[in-house]
Amino acid sequence: MTLPYILVVEDDASLRRTLMRLLATAGYPAAEAAHGREALQRMAERPADLVISDLIMPEMEGIETIRRLRIDYPAVKIIAISGGGRASPDCYLDIAAKVGANKLLSKPFTPWELLDTIRELHP
Repeated sequence: MTLPYILVVEDDASLRRTLMRLLATAGYPAAEAAHGREALQRMAERPADLVISDLIMPEMEGIETIRRLRIDYPAVKIIAISGGGRASPDCYLDIAAKVGANKLLSKPFTPWELLDTIRELHP
């Protein structure tokens, strides 16, 4: 069984580091990006099998990132994560689902919730 290569797209550096540590501990190869524009650059360098993307970010927000990933990398699995912004997380996550996210997680989520979601998408 080959573990999926994962790209973590999160503007909060502390949360991004935490997610990267979690994935490394679970044995997943992973890369990181601070925003959508950087994520698309990383995908061009080495396409990921699965992307975990925040929705509210500078440079290029998550909805646009997901929309672009769906066009350029239709097979990639996408987990959208959000703690909300001016609206509730559910509002942003609903939009993410409409533009192509496979799974949705509201922040805060547990490490087990994230790992279970990854396993659902890549058994």
